[in-house]
Amino acid sequence: QVSLVESGGGLVQAGGSLRLSCAASGSIFSIPGMGWYRQAPGQQRELVAGISSGGSTNYADSVKGRFTISRDNAKNTVYLQMNSLKPEDTAVYYCYARAVVDYLRLYWGQGTQVTVSS
Repeated sequence: QVSLVESGGGLVQAGGSLRLSCAASGSIFSIPGMGWYRQAPGQQRELVAGISSGGSTNYADSVKGRFTISRDNAKNTVYLQMNSLKPEDTAVYYCYARAVVDYLRLYWGQGTQVTVSS
């Protein structure tokens, strides 16, 4: 089993920055992919950013140029640096990991609230 623990959410004014962290633990063989989704009230969950174990990244168009995803493979941790935050970035942010324990499956964190005030 894999546990994902997120931290770093909170309340920030528009134009501010936050850094989210997500650490994976458990009997992990490998983690080919990690990243972040978000879900705003009344909205579907959407991909924010993802990163492979090799460092390849992808971003939602709405966050390109403002958010940066990175990971520390030695610590099984993924980060999301969020700059120039906008009120429309307000959502619950969920960490995910595509991890191999005995087989590849998708794991989710519990979610962390990010609120951007105007």
